[in-house]
Amino acid sequence: MTYAGIVLAGGAARRLSGVDKPALPVGGKPLLARALAALADAAPVIVVGPERPGFGDIVWTRESSPGAGPVAALAAGLALVRTEVVVVLAGDLAGVRRSTVDRLVAALGTASGAVLVDSSGERQWLLGAWRAEAVRAALPERVENASLRRTLGGLDLVEVPEEPGESDDIDTPEDLDRFS
Repeated sequence: MTYAGIVLAGGAARRLSGVDKPALPVGGKPLLARALAALADAAPVIVVGPERPGFGDIVWTRESSPGAGPVAALAAGLALVRTEVVVVLAGDLAGVRRSTVDRLVAALGTASGAVLVDSSGERQWLLGAWRAEAVRAALPERVENASLRRTLGGLDLVEVPEEPGESDDIDTPEDLDRFS
């Protein structure tokens, strides 16, 4: 199945004193490189956030009001998607793998979305495969600062249990220390 990939990589990283989280090295690779490696079979790959050099053949875009939240970023990336299916990843995922994306895409079936569910039972909204048209239809009229859970939560979803570590992300200095 062909699919596009969107990486949301423009957050403020308030709990990390505003550092560029997707550029943080984990295991010798920037976090953004981990997300891009997981999307190796996607075409195109769209990164929503400030352009960063050295990442190859990627389409870069920004939301109309940078910093307006993940729904605004998702809408900006989705505007460039022409495939039926899109995989959406956060740019701070330390544990995402190509096999994670493969499992999400395979689980999608006829549903509107397939979302990873972490070991505590929480849906990981920025770790999913989606029908692009269903997501477009679910976007609120005003995307700035909208709730991602509220936007996507009403769609017909398949929950995909995570394999150990797949949803690990970097939000705090302690998270970064765990992976360094």
